[in-house]
Amino acid sequence: MTPHLLDDLPRVLAIGLGATAVMDAWLLLLRRAGVPTLDFALLGRWVGHLPRGRWQHRPIARSQAVRGERALGWLTHYAVGIGFAGVLVAWQGPAWLARPALAPALGFGLASAAAPLLLLQPALGAGLLARRTPRPLANGLRSLANHAVFGLGLYLSAALLAALAR
Repeated sequence: MTPHLLDDLPRVLAIGLGATAVMDAWLLLLRRAGVPTLDFALLGRWVGHLPRGRWQHRPIARSQAVRGERALGWLTHYAVGIGFAGVLVAWQGPAWLARPALAPALGFGLASAAAPLLLLQPALGAGLLARRTPRPLANGLRSLANHAVFGLGLYLSAALLAALAR
């Protein structure tokens, strides 16, 4: 961890929490519109199986449930959002915190879509780039859109904190 990141940890936490909440608001809108989104209990199930040495499932919905999986999934979701915020701040430096710019946050948000497309979806049994789902292209594009919203949330959260600090 870079020295400035330790100094900026409270802001990184707030940005990660805020960006993840923005993404969650977006996911809620999608669900209300009838668009399927990830059930975070399944994310928790996956995480719950990791200590048992199982990281890949075919599909995760058929794997044995894990006690507290929904809470574990939500906790993981927010921890990853905070971690991504930390990577963005480490990459951009403290100057970005003082004067956040949209392009790096949005670009980083889009890049963060690599995590579900290349890691999580294969681990959950959906295949690389969601190729084992009924609509792989639509699911891949939805992941990109969701992570673009996360990137927007990174920017909005950082901009709010910067405005409050002035």
